[in-house]
Amino acid sequence: MKKLKLGLPKGSLQESTLELFKKAGVRIHASDRSYFPTSDDDELDIMMVRSQEMGRYVEDGTFDAGLTGLDWIMETGAKVEEVCELKYAKTGFRPVRWVLAVPEASSIKTVKDLQGKKIATEAVNITKGFLSKHGVKADVEFSWGATEAKAGYLVDAIVELTETGSSLRANKLRIVSELLSSTTRFITNEKALKDPWKKEKIENLAILLQGALAAEGMVGLKMNLEEKNLDKVTAVLPALKKPTISHLSVKGWIAIEVVLEEKTVKKILPDLKRAGATGIIEYPLNKLIP
Repeated sequence: MKKLKLGLPKGSLQESTLELFKKAGVRIHASDRSYFPTSDDDELDIMMVRSQEMGRYVEDGTFDAGLTGLDWIMETGAKVEEVCELKYAKTGFRPVRWVLAVPEASSIKTVKDLQGKKIATEAVNITKGFLSKHGVKADVEFSWGATEAKAGYLVDAIVELTETGSSLRANKLRIVSELLSSTTRFITNEKALKDPWKKEKIENLAILLQGALAAEGMVGLKMNLEEKNLDKVTAVLPALKKPTISHLSVKGWIAIEVVLEEKTVKKILPDLKRAGATGIIEYPLNKLIP
């Protein structure tokens, strides 16, 4: 049987990645200590590695495809082909940010103030490139962890990854500048794309994964109503949302179905009821393919 060698991120992105694949229709079973998860897709040969390493393993063909952040592709300089962008992170569906931060009481106010200073970060190359762009020379050292604790004690500033900024605020750090906004990318290499079977398999996965993300926060809504109330009911639905309409066996009655944001539904359900809708059903979506 043909196999696609797929690399998935181990660590902070692991749980959200497995959940995304589940919604896409691929169930992957992995323990915290396992690097070789199993799945219900026999055509996938999966291994989990750190996001930081993914780019080079895809580049050299160890993996046919993999998921990692744009930040780590840039940091390692990996020469890979991007299949699609997947906007999800550890705790949400927003981009993550690499930011320059200093203690709240620091005299450093701008990037220029870092001249001759010491900075700790895991993203050394991204940081050096940022400083070079601003004409600043500083000592950038690799941080093996606990980076936030080093600011003001071991180094003058840090460049750290954040989603909400809450951890930085909790450590009494102030953001000076944003270096990069990063999202997860589905990547492959030229060799895999030259194999027709692998290329199609990768494209199929991309469609399913993007469909799962597109469905996030969306629900389906079904309802019955008398045809005479159609205008009143559709007037309640958000603009540009054209429902699917079908006739029921009972004369003069129709059913309509539409896809909406879940947060919108709770606001309009009472108004739909008042407009004449009955038998209203709200149901979750796993995938939404445009």
